[in-house]
Amino acid sequence: MKKIFVSLGLAAAGTVGLHAAYAPDSWDNSKLWSLSATLRGFYDDNYLTSSKKQGSFGFEASPSFSLNMPLQQTEIGLRYAYGLYFYQTRQNGGQNPVDQTHQFDLWLDHAFTSRWQARVEDTLMVAQDPGLTAVGTATPQRVEGNNIANTVNASLHSDWTREFSTELSYQNSFYDYENSGGTAANPSYAGLLNRVEQIIGLELQWAVSTTTTALVGYRFGQVNFTGNEQIAFDPITAKFYYSDSRDNRSQYGFVGVQHEFLENLKGSANVGVQYTTYYNDPSATSSLGPYADASLIYTYAAGSYAQLGVTQSRNATDTVQVDSQGHITQDQESTVVYGSINHPLTPKLMGSVVGHYQYSVYHNGQFNSQSADFYNLGLNLSYAFNRHFSSDIGYNFDWYTTAVPGQDYTRNRIYMGVTATY
Repeated sequence: MKKIFVSLGLAAAGTVGLHAAYAPDSWDNSKLWSLSATLRGFYDDNYLTSSKKQGSFGFEASPSFSLNMPLQQTEIGLRYAYGLYFYQTRQNGGQNPVDQTHQFDLWLDHAFTSRWQARVEDTLMVAQDPGLTAVGTATPQRVEGNNIANTVNASLHSDWTREFSTELSYQNSFYDYENSGGTAANPSYAGLLNRVEQIIGLELQWAVSTTTTALVGYRFGQVNFTGNEQIAFDPITAKFYYSDSRDNRSQYGFVGVQHEFLENLKGSANVGVQYTTYYNDPSATSSLGPYADASLIYTYAAGSYAQLGVTQSRNATDTVQVDSQGHITQDQESTVVYGSINHPLTPKLMGSVVGHYQYSVYHNGQFNSQSADFYNLGLNLSYAFNRHFSSDIGYNFDWYTTAVPGQDYTRNRIYMGVTATY
């Protein structure tokens, strides 16, 4: 059975922990179950992710649990991580000083026969901080409240002959922001971003050799915004825009290849086009743009690996401002480049570097064809005293710049802590 793989690109997955968004997956799938608890102190110089910085010292407490059950034809796994973050400055200012996050992962692999395998996985995140959750790919600003992001992936792989196989896939992503009750003049995050995204796809795969597989694929995507609130007003036609004005459908066509260059060097690339229509807004222009998903993984020693990847696709945005012709911003076209290195400096000292860059271009609206840039860099050193006890220290840097006035910010975070694992 395949072991779960957690992408290091922020556009792909969420994590829990002040440093975890930039650190490699640390769960041990070799054990039936595992318990872990982390305690860290930190300083965050811009915890509100605002152009007007407000910093705070604080501490983080993060217990977690994982369970992995390999059966004869089935593997079932789950894991849960809780994060509590205390900010001293917010206590002094009379605000709630505590943030809480939850992450729950569930996965199931099943082999019906040697030629038919199915996989289902679900990731549920509840968080406020864009550095802790994939919700941040839509809005890089902090949002108060219990903001939910849940993604389900299901796939069925079928080997029809020794060379030819197919993979049928389905993805469902649900986003729910607690911040609601907005108006056209001041829309809420719920009105702008609450949505259900669905993608169904089919890949035809051909084993060219023992190390190379070529493929051609098609996907159909549907995005429905569920906030049911006013989000903008067109002064030209006196028309109100509502959440579902940004509903859209996408069709993807692509070709790809998976190749094993060496036993420890593997890569894959899917490239093609994405065509998107906005059927609830007759004034919106359709979009035809590139689609890509490529990655390269190099495992160069025990416990040491490097990863590099890039994705190109459309995504939701919290920007909606009306332009001079009364058009609203529908979404963004985003290019994400991410990379990481995980390397043991000594038998007990592990170092990691993770970087992420997202370049987005707004589609329609006041900022049509203008861009937003989101940079992340994470550095981490971890020292293992023994198999059950370790300590770590790290630094994270975020920089967000955009054509939308008042949203630019930089953010620096440092942390130090200890972890116990059993």
